[in-house]
Amino acid sequence: MEYVSVKEKAEEWKVSERQVQYYCRQLQIDGVVKQSGVWLVPKNAQKPYDKKLKELRILSLFSGCGGMDLGFEGHFDIFKQQYNPRINNDWNVEEVNDKFIRLPKTRFTTVFANDIVPATQIAWSEFFADKKPVYCLDSIVDLVKLHQKNQIKVFPDNIDVVTGGFPCQDFSIAGKRLGFNSESSHNGGKLDVDDPTEESRGQLYMWMREVISITQPKVFVAENVKGLTNLGDIKQIIESDFSSISEGGYYVFPTRVLLAADYGVSQSRERVIFIGVRKKDLKPGILEKLENIHDYPELDPYPLKTHNNSGEAGLLPYVTVKEILSDLDEPEESSDIDQQRYSKAKFMGKHCQGQVEVDLSGIAPTIRSEHHGNIEFRRLSKENGGMHFDELSKGKKQRRLTIRECARIQSFPDNYQFIRPGRGGVSATSAYKMIGNAVPPLMAFHIAKRLEDLWPIYFG
Repeated sequence: MEYVSVKEKAEEWKVSERQVQYYCRQLQIDGVVKQSGVWLVPKNAQKPYDKKLKELRILSLFSGCGGMDLGFEGHFDIFKQQYNPRINNDWNVEEVNDKFIRLPKTRFTTVFANDIVPATQIAWSEFFADKKPVYCLDSIVDLVKLHQKNQIKVFPDNIDVVTGGFPCQDFSIAGKRLGFNSESSHNGGKLDVDDPTEESRGQLYMWMREVISITQPKVFVAENVKGLTNLGDIKQIIESDFSSISEGGYYVFPTRVLLAADYGVSQSRERVIFIGVRKKDLKPGILEKLENIHDYPELDPYPLKTHNNSGEAGLLPYVTVKEILSDLDEPEESSDIDQQRYSKAKFMGKHCQGQVEVDLSGIAPTIRSEHHGNIEFRRLSKENGGMHFDELSKGKKQRRLTIRECARIQSFPDNYQFIRPGRGGVSATSAYKMIGNAVPPLMAFHIAKRLEDLWPIYFG
């Protein structure tokens, strides 16, 4: 069979090269092949009819303010330098202005979200205001029990993906599986080996596992802190527990630690990602390839890096803090309430947590969920070791990062308003916490786009 390039077919069909690449990824062209990362199209291939693909329904757990949800749905603004057209040249990005581009909408849509923190529900629901009220403010433990007792219909039907960043507090004691040695189940009966227990209420990933078992999605994506990999055999235990859902019904890929900065996020945040696929939904022959994924890198669900400071060909340099914060007004000059507010916690000395100044020329440290206002400093005075002399010389004062600055470092768009004034709203303290707990939307978008591209290959 004779093949031609994507460029040649684009000229023949009078469409963009991105459109032809999209047809290739969705396997809408008969006989298309990929060699050394390059699509080749049969010379006699006919232009496929454009068709609207089915939405993929997401059930989101431990949703917080929706970093993972926003990333999976897409259609939000990022800085131009956060996008690498050399790696992701098939993304149909939209230019907003000279600084920002808008990422495309994906096929994913969130139909159920869940958390136990009222402030996160308020922030999430305000941002995703076009959605029906899908945010459930209840413990995942209680929701699973309600489902098991058939008291109410808890979870939606036809779920394609379950996502969740289960709390890292689950594993604060290295090597100990609290709750796994219980002899009684959550309903008082004899413990089945696969049942979550009352004592494992802290082991929230087991309750996420239970939701996966109930809803039977084609894919699940779970996220946790990198430190989990240092807790003895905990990572392997979690992989095994996820694999055993529905009597071994899921294939769990080897876990990967992703660095947010590698995907255009100006932050050194590292996260462990677990991805599993339902075996019975896979196309014939795919499972065998996934089980030997090193021989089939084109089927790897983890996204390619787009940024690095290694000088590696095709990669852009890390996006610096200065690049994403330099256009913001000082708090007293800004009309953005999230830029006006910042922690007033005083400098406590370099030995305390959060008492450092962000390096504008590099990437930021991990934005954490703080309980005492110890957010890193935007700038410190000279007496306290401040290095931003040009700013200090202009009379700009010592202060910590604002809500908006933290949000930008996490890659949230500026149209996400966190603080909601008034009783029953969202305070600055709550905003800092939810931002610090969130998955960077841009990193989540990379995961989502990779899964979207592989969906027709995995499942048809």
